[in-house]
Amino acid sequence: MANWLIKEEPTHYSFSDLLRDGATRWEGVHNPLALQHLRRMAVGDRAVYYHTGRERSCVGLARISTAPRAAANDPRGSWWVTVVPVRPLRRPIPLRELRGDPALAGLDLLRLPRLSVVPVPDDLWARLLAHESATPWSPPVVKEGSSGSARGTARPPKRTSGRRTR
Repeated sequence: MANWLIKEEPTHYSFSDLLRDGATRWEGVHNPLALQHLRRMAVGDRAVYYHTGRERSCVGLARISTAPRAAANDPRGSWWVTVVPVRPLRRPIPLRELRGDPALAGLDLLRLPRLSVVPVPDDLWARLLAHESATPWSPPVVKEGSSGSARGTARPPKRTSGRRTR
């Protein structure tokens, strides 16, 4: 059994849509590397459902329920599999949180962010899902009056070339 991360714009087809429908054909993949990944999927493989766009979060778990098949009506040579929902994640896991975890540095979502289908090795699968139960990560807060600020208003250092200007 392999693990995958599949990405979709929630305004196009959200995980809620998958829950409502009970299954969908995962199709329309045209990137050569993403297609290689899709053709390696097998019945019973697990997938994390990732919302792209403004959300940028892992939101649910799904399972592959059919072997890959060539899309007969796609002249570009796409393939498809059927995906069924397993369950929503206990909480969305935002991309910024995944990026903040050094143990996930090898995750293809972070290395190759444009691919819509990427493999997730077993060790990274476990680490990614550990975030589901963890306290949500948030970026450090910069206190008012400290050097630099959260709004990017820090001033560049003064020039020290020794040359006076008036």
